Amino acid sequence: MAGGTWTTQNKIRPGVYIQFTGESKAPSVRGERGTVTMPLVLSWGPEKQIIEIQAGDNVQQKLGYDLTAPQVLLVKEALKRANKLLLYRVNSGEKARATLGEGITVIAKNSGSRGNDISVAVRAHVDEPAMTEVVTYLSGAEVDTQVVSDTSELQSNAWVDFSGEGALEPAAGIRLSGGEDGTATNQDYMDYLEAVGAEDFHTLALPSEQADLKSVCVTFVRRLRELEGKKIQAVLANHPIADYEGIISVKNGVVLSDGTSLDAAQATAWVAAATAAAEVNQSLTYQAYDDAVDASIRYTSSQIEEALRSGELVFVHTNGRAVVEQDINTLVSFTPQKGKAFSKNRVIRVLDGLANDFKRKFELYYIGKVDNNADGRGLFRSECVNDLELYQNLNAIQNFDPQEDIMVEPGEESDSIYVEARVQPVDAIEKIYMKVKVN
Repeated sequence: MAGGTWTTQNKIRPGVYIQFTGESKAPSVRGERGTVTMPLVLSWGPEKQIIEIQAGDNVQQKLGYDLTAPQVLLVKEALKRANKLLLYRVNSGEKARATLGEGITVIAKNSGSRGNDISVAVRAHVDEPAMTEVVTYLSGAEVDTQVVSDTSELQSNAWVDFSGEGALEPAAGIRLSGGEDGTATNQDYMDYLEAVGAEDFHTLALPSEQADLKSVCVTFVRRLRELEGKKIQAVLANHPIADYEGIISVKNGVVLSDGTSLDAAQATAWVAAATAAAEVNQSLTYQAYDDAVDASIRYTSSQIEEALRSGELVFVHTNGRAVVEQDINTLVSFTPQKGKAFSKNRVIRVLDGLANDFKRKFELYYIGKVDNNADGRGLFRSECVNDLELYQNLNAIQNFDPQEDIMVEPGEESDSIYVEARVQPVDAIEKIYMKVKVN
């Protein structure tokens, strides 16, 4: 269904068009959160498609490694906070392969260097000498065993495909070789954005320092937020030039407790996951990066202040931890319609959450189903009031008056309605100014 923002009531497609604007001032059942998406160069896994990983899943069969392996480090970092990860393997490489005896070919299920760690053994069955065991190993660990009488009974498994005909000759362990990861092109990342644009998620991490990819990602986020009504955010490294509430720019990285140092591009995985998982009444300001003991790089106080003024999310070291100095996005060009509050990600989560909730309810229960008369508009107004009161009960907004702060009226055409709501998002306390009088 269509959605997005509006300036005049001239939309063609049925949908929800929401305009959030601040008051002009002089300068001075909510959807669940927690889904993040990310493109990665990997050494195993399906190519060029979305790989869904739930928190707590055993990722070895999908990605070839368990979460302790350095090859899937950023997956582990994202799953520290995310409920669901929509991963996309952007690279395409060569599959490892080997030959068993004469005429039997073994080919790794996926391309990539991880296939070179697969081996296959052929041996007589201990209890049934007429039968043969074909065992597949991954880095020496058994991952599949088949008992067959001849090659026609061999079945592909999660790791290898068998093909060809011939006798199964005993082999202690024939290792596959020739697996290569390949490289990812800019077009591969474009294909990822096209694929993930059809998915439901809250944040996108782009663990890359390529300026052209970051620029394309900003355009992608703007399109989803403003033209399609998908209120998502993207987390990029060192890209404050975006100057947009939909983009979070990470300035530095962290040092993990095992000594692993993550740069800003790698830290986007955790920031995106933490942002996705944060509720509408939560701020990440001064939240600690899980299992991090220091910031990498450490900045001086004046450098941190300059970064904040530029719209950059900075990690700082405090009490043996790396914490988020301030939960902000890149918006710094404030206007009467978009004031400083729009640079706070907690505020954006509230506004985005309301937009997503209104859109979801409208498309599920109202579009094409309810009469555009006083009764129908009253029903929709009641739904909006329920959502807003829920947000107020969560301390996500405050001072909401259901009698004064929401209006649902006929639109300019017979099939449209006009909704105007006033909301005051609640921010987190970040600064304390104390005056102590001594008598």
